[in-house]
Amino acid sequence: MDYIAGYIGKRATSTANHILNLFAFTHRIFVLLFQRHREGGALVRRVTLEQVYFTCVQALPIIIPISLLFGSMLIIQFAKVSGQYDLGKTMVMLIVRELGPVVTALLVILRSATAVAIEISYMNVFHEIDALEMAGIDPMRIVCLPRLIGITSAILCLFIVFDLVSIIGGYLIVWSFTDIPMGDFMVQIGKAITGTDIAVGIIKAIFFGIAIAATCLKHGFSVKRLITDIPVSTSKAAAECFFYCLVINVFISILFYM
Repeated sequence: MDYIAGYIGKRATSTANHILNLFAFTHRIFVLLFQRHREGGALVRRVTLEQVYFTCVQALPIIIPISLLFGSMLIIQFAKVSGQYDLGKTMVMLIVRELGPVVTALLVILRSATAVAIEISYMNVFHEIDALEMAGIDPMRIVCLPRLIGITSAILCLFIVFDLVSIIGGYLIVWSFTDIPMGDFMVQIGKAITGTDIAVGIIKAIFFGIAIAATCLKHGFSVKRLITDIPVSTSKAAAECFFYCLVINVFISILFYM
């Protein structure tokens, strides 16, 4: 019994310490946002744009078909019970409030966040981070800050694309290829959606981006010597990112809608 209690206490302490270190790591990156540096500004902007391109633009061929499938599937399912539920309110609740941010975050985790964790891990193992520090360059500013801004901006843009394509594209697919009566679907959407719904979706996307970027960067920096540690660290980063996004999603939904 003492062994079990000791193990639980040790795991709880280790988890709390890890979360506090993650908050401190994120705070350290955010401080750089408000510091002006004359040197390296062009490099930071270039890396940020490259991260946005990789995370957002190159992901469009993946997220657009997925959003079309989600939108059309939900419209077909809930149009059959439109007498019991307001189709517009149902779509806003599912797509804008919940599924949009979560599915977007999951796609970014699977496609881009793990790549960032692997990239930083290799930079650590091959002493590229040490080389930057020896050259007098702050790795937090050159490596971490652009990726935090890039991933957060990309998730926000992908969330908007997912919502628009799911609702408008899903409606067009159902209207074109089925005989399901849609009625005034777009009018229902316009009446159902509120400024709070849009604000909550944007807030979720921003916090998801920060959590994903900071977690992957932190795990990447934790790999010091062995290449064999990279897959383990990457898998942990992906699992943690998804867990943190779910926690943030529930917390914000409760904060605004309960």
